[in-house]
Amino acid sequence: QVHVLESGGGRVQPGGSLRLSCATSGRAFTAYTMAWFRQPPGKDREFVAALKRQSGGTSYADSLKGRFTISRDNAKNTLDLQMNSLQPEDTAVYYCAATSSRLITSSLRREERYEYWGQGTQVAVSS
Repeated sequence: QVHVLESGGGRVQPGGSLRLSCATSGRAFTAYTMAWFRQPPGKDREFVAALKRQSGGTSYADSLKGRFTISRDNAKNTLDLQMNSLQPEDTAVYYCAATSSRLITSSLRREERYEYWGQGTQVAVSS
C-alpha cells in the first residue's frame, strides 16, 4: 500500500507565494511519476503539473506556466510545488498523485493514470 501525504496549504493574499510538499511511502521515491492536481470550489479536478519518474521531465498546465514550479527532492523523498503570484482563482484543494507506471507526456495530465492519491491540502487566496 502506497500512502501519499500533502502538506503546506493555507491562506495567502493575492500576489503571495506558497510551497506545497508531498511525501510517499513504499517504494523508492524515484519509482513514481508524480503530479499535482487541484479542484477549485464547485469545479472539476484539473491538472496542475507533473514530473516523470526517471527523466525528471516536467509538464505544466498551460495557464500555470511561469508561476508554478514542480520539483523533486530525492534526499527528502518529497515532491514540491512552488506557487508564486497567487490569485483568487488559484483557490482550490490541491492533490498529490503518484503512479508506478511510465507515462508518456500526453498522459501526464490524465488523472485516471494515477493510482495513488493524497487527501488534499486546501489553498485559499484572498485579501
